[in-house]
Amino acid sequence: MKTKVYFIPSFDNESDESVCVKLEKAILANDLFSFVQANDMVAFKTHFGEEKTQGYVRPLNFKMMGDLVKQRRALPFLTDTATLYSGMRNQAVSHIELAQRHGFGFEKTGLPLIMADGLTGDEELEVPIPGRLYSKVKLASLIVKAQALVVVSHFTGHLASGFGAALKNMGMGCASRRGKLAQHSTATPSVKKKKCTACGACVTWCPVQAITMVENVAQIEKRACIGCAQCLTACRFDAIGYNWSETYEQLQRKIVEHAWGVAASKKNKALYVNFLNRISKDCDCMGGYKKIVPDIGVLISIDPVALDAASLDLVEKRAGKPLTALAYDIPHRVQIDYAREIGFGNPDYQIVEIP
Repeated sequence: MKTKVYFIPSFDNESDESVCVKLEKAILANDLFSFVQANDMVAFKTHFGEEKTQGYVRPLNFKMMGDLVKQRRALPFLTDTATLYSGMRNQAVSHIELAQRHGFGFEKTGLPLIMADGLTGDEELEVPIPGRLYSKVKLASLIVKAQALVVVSHFTGHLASGFGAALKNMGMGCASRRGKLAQHSTATPSVKKKKCTACGACVTWCPVQAITMVENVAQIEKRACIGCAQCLTACRFDAIGYNWSETYEQLQRKIVEHAWGVAASKKNKALYVNFLNRISKDCDCMGGYKKIVPDIGVLISIDPVALDAASLDLVEKRAGKPLTALAYDIPHRVQIDYAREIGFGNPDYQIVEIP
């Protein structure tokens, strides 16, 4: 049986305000927030964009959707998680500052902004799954604790997973710091000696005392390290490095299993929305921006696998060529194929176009 994916077409370079009006009408006409009950705390998970990026989903859409959720007497809030890499999004303080700078403050959206994994990305809960790679996955605690979830994603190309949409926003974006590290890295962290300033922050924050100072340079005891990535957050001088050598295929499988954990924590209490506009070669974490496909519209489903399968097909159909020719030559359909293999979601979809 095919899963419904609602499709709201837009014309190229249509205004954000016009697309938002269409989306609101579609949600109301199809009662897509029916899963939200009174007093539910509803997490709107998205990506607030990185510095100098433009592709992220615009705040006005969250103002509209948040108001619809409030009409159901529920409690919506905006959220995201910390990144592993250095930058404004690797801890809550500057991450929230960046989000507000991009228009996601309460005065624009009417939604509180709460980081799902705490101040430094280490607040997590484990969710059991019947996966091939994991029996349980480490997710940001508030993603699990919230009664309902709306995952709002901007479809883009991606240098490691081929493309990023709902599954990546869930699997990578909803994971705790240790969950992200488990997906990305095959080794414990190492110290870049030339960049170490001997400030001692990594020593202070290591929860298992695996780091010591030797001749004014931090040193990590590999056997004691638990791979929590606290040192990466604590270091302000980019002196901690990781082995990012996972294969593209294995990374996608790990993303899918973490996404499965997110979905498992929200049975019948989640909705997934993909924006197929301002589609760029790189994800919204990257500084540059160049549109590679004309704007297509917005897709909505209760199944993130069906949603991503439909989104990918529409992008390639509109472009008239595979995504590998538009972005990176990576076997990007592993995400969809692996989800089918393990029984997560349904890649077979039925497009329901909303005029």
